[in-house]
Amino acid sequence: MDPTCRERAVFLDGTLVVADLHFGKGAASNVEFPLGAEADVVERLAGLLDRFDPEEVVLAGDVFHTFEYVPDAADEALADVVAAVREAGARLVVIEGNHDAMLDSVHRGEVRDEYELDVEGERVVVCHGHEGPDRRADRYVIGHDHPAIDIEGQKRPCFLDGRGAYRGADVLVLPAFNRMVAGVSVNGRLGVSRPELSPLVTRIGEFRPVVWDDDAEQALDFPPLGQFERML
Repeated sequence: MDPTCRERAVFLDGTLVVADLHFGKGAASNVEFPLGAEADVVERLAGLLDRFDPEEVVLAGDVFHTFEYVPDAADEALADVVAAVREAGARLVVIEGNHDAMLDSVHRGEVRDEYELDVEGERVVVCHGHEGPDRRADRYVIGHDHPAIDIEGQKRPCFLDGRGAYRGADVLVLPAFNRMVAGVSVNGRLGVSRPELSPLVTRIGEFRPVVWDDDAEQALDFPPLGQFERML
């Protein structure tokens, strides 16, 4: 099974997955934060719904950014997401991330720790990635790490594709769907202990960066980071 990576989302045989919406980040920031970040997320998600016409949409954790309260703009943005998914005729699955302490108090639907899919006979588990999953799978799809890569002085959000990277299973790490969330550069991280990384990302040199090219409208696959770093 080859997932379809597009922009900052992945489509898996009828299921659209996005991670790290971080609604409310602007309200929690002490620096100037661009207005309209929530609206941008909802608009781009609606575009993906039109393109893929999914049966279900999975929000893979960190729907909100703040831990102790939910700003009005964040509450309204989640309501807009729920409405957009409903209007598209899809089912919404919401997974709790480490930032989502207030999610249960706002979202009226079920909130899960992880979600299992059967994709062409392959067991796929979607979780946020801040903790090790309970279920065994052939592939894990996670967020949490906000991966990005520096190429010729420009930071680009990227997916990380690790074949057999966790318990012999493949791992796909999604970039933050919120474009205002700064990506964490994976360059120069080899051989460095990074406790902030997901426990599913332990051998980062084996992960291949995948970068979505807006101009070409295609995903560009690169060699594993262990090889790619030497080429940069």
